[in-house]
Amino acid sequence: MRKLIFGGANSLDNFFARKDGSVDWLLFNDEVAEVMKGSFDNVDIVLLGRKTFEVALKHGGGKSQAMPGITSYVFSRTWKESPDPNAQLVTTDAVEFVRALKAQSGKNIILMGGGDFARTLFEADLIDEIGFNIHPVLLGSGIPIFFEMSRQIDLQLIECKTFKTGCVLVRYAVKHR
Repeated sequence: MRKLIFGGANSLDNFFARKDGSVDWLLFNDEVAEVMKGSFDNVDIVLLGRKTFEVALKHGGGKSQAMPGITSYVFSRTWKESPDPNAQLVTTDAVEFVRALKAQSGKNIILMGGGDFARTLFEADLIDEIGFNIHPVLLGSGIPIFFEMSRQIDLQLIECKTFKTGCVLVRYAVKHR
């Protein structure tokens, strides 16, 4: 069975972005680029919630980046069609759709951004791992990583690595129910 990994870059106070979606505070360098490349070498599906995808489109000039060998799915209860040919729209039950994806053969699946969407998949016990590049900044407000959940999610540390920028990469396995 494939692994579903939730992650991204965040501030120390657990925000993915400022309230307007901007990420001007991110400290990107060659170390981070190498880690990201290694992560995506083992992925063939990317999942995004509608809100995260809208931010990506805004920052990409209205179009997402197609990633060779990787299929992108955007989940929405309100859209009738994808505004971008590089992303397939999913309007059916997200939990059942993701459960079916995980049962297929293939590489890992990554869930990018989408704390509200992640909550749904955490509560369905579908997320297997989380990984975050924590940046040394306190934004004070913004788009949160985690939303209130109905239960506690226990984790086991897999990796902890520091970067020259002061960022810390953490990876945890989710202890399933």
